[in-house]
Amino acid sequence: MTVRVAVALCTHQGERWIEEQLRSILAQTVPVAEIVVGDDASTDRTLEIVRSVAGETDVPIRIRRHDVALGVAGNFADAIAATSGDVVALSDQDDVWHPDRLERLLPHLEGVALVHSDARLVDDSGRPLGATLADSLEMSAWERAAMADGHAVEALLRRNLVTGATAIMWRDAAVAALPIPSGWIHDEWIAMHAALGGGVRFVPEPTIDYRQHSSNQIGVRRLGVADKVRRLLEADSGKHALKAERATSLATEAVRRGLASGDRLDALVEKARHERERARLPRPRLLRVPRVLRGIAAGRYRRYSRGALDIARDLLERHGG
Repeated sequence: MTVRVAVALCTHQGERWIEEQLRSILAQTVPVAEIVVGDDASTDRTLEIVRSVAGETDVPIRIRRHDVALGVAGNFADAIAATSGDVVALSDQDDVWHPDRLERLLPHLEGVALVHSDARLVDDSGRPLGATLADSLEMSAWERAAMADGHAVEALLRRNLVTGATAIMWRDAAVAALPIPSGWIHDEWIAMHAALGGGVRFVPEPTIDYRQHSSNQIGVRRLGVADKVRRLLEADSGKHALKAERATSLATEAVRRGLASGDRLDALVEKARHERERARLPRPRLLRVPRVLRGIAAGRYRRYSRGALDIARDLLERHGG
């Protein structure tokens, strides 16, 4: 597959890692055609380093500096729109691409809108943590299969499984996903839009080192039993309302953008209903039981949530602070 690959790379206070990431992108066995750096109001040496690396390569590196930060989703949306390649690869500032990342992923774009991969988790110094992204997300065998064989919508209606730093996509599909609706993270929205509009494929091989550190705006870690129990019992703090808002906007946007009809649209509407009902669960735990049982009987926790995990969360978590 001979295509022009553009990279949408977003930065914010990234002086510690940006040079290593840029050099890993420039060292790809399939060369990139351009790099668009969207910088969200960095005040450190991030852009100085980007300009220094740009002076050493013939690959165009274009900087879009935002004096007023756009936020992660807005920054990526702006960078994607500014690309000009056939394919867009998303990039965080602090990861490291494996040299053959593009060589391995590009063939998998045949017939789908977006491809994403697994990633090796590393610490802030680049030392492997002994796990992959899929391991830490505890992707089930069903989820891995669904994301690999054309059933991504069904999997993504339960939870997001696509990390933007591992994704490449046809630029037309990426631009079609813009603008990103309020409340959505860029990779979650683009993944769902791609799944509805052209298909998503998961490649179960690490193609990047995904750095985990205290400054991650979005990161991942595998939870132990104690952490999981603590999360089940913690206060709602508005997350259910946000999920309901997002699910509702997904159904609305799918109609407006012509992405879903028939049974698929019915599933999006039912997902939104499920999340709104979860957001309206009463504060007293005992009063939640009948509503949760109705959701179980209707199959909504199986189709639109993480099954037993979210059943336990809805029954046990604290409401009202």
